[in-house]
Amino acid sequence: MAKQSWKPGNMLYPVPAVLVSCRDKEGKDNVLTVAWAGTICSDPAMLSISVRKERYSYPMIKESGEFVVNLTTKKLARATDYCGVKSGKDEDKFKAAGLTKGEAEKINAPIIMESPVNIECRVKQILELGSHDLFLAEVVNVQVSDEYMDDKGAFHINDADLLAYSHGQYFTLGEGLGSFGYSVRKEERH
Repeated sequence: MAKQSWKPGNMLYPVPAVLVSCRDKEGKDNVLTVAWAGTICSDPAMLSISVRKERYSYPMIKESGEFVVNLTTKKLARATDYCGVKSGKDEDKFKAAGLTKGEAEKINAPIIMESPVNIECRVKQILELGSHDLFLAEVVNVQVSDEYMDDKGAFHINDADLLAYSHGQYFTLGEGLGSFGYSVRKEERH
């Protein structure tokens, strides 16, 4: 197999495409699309988002120290794209994108009701890195949609058609190939 070397760049794909909602100290809400988000710690539960300083939401998140990561789905693909290309300083993106605003339970920020999972976060540290600053945040609450709960109380997030972003395009996750540890489990005999 032949390979080419390219200049250093961000080619770690796919990544989640999430909608981050926030509120400033005057009570103005905004939502932005973030493709650079990830899990960073399980105990305490923490995640990170990377945001450009020029983004309208950057000072809102920096000053309030709170935000919500709202997972996106196939049904939210258009709104996800819209909130990534339009600025909240020019319009109410919740209204323009057709998103229903709800309230976080543990922080002062809006959630997106159409999202299957709303992850309420409190900023613990900001790392200034260059084009983006990295917000390291503790998860203080998670809200999940009843739509994906079964009668035994199990949550079926993989039924939500979660959205991913890869090299300029949005995708759903597609077909499951196996569960964690499947490569080492003994095959069940029928």
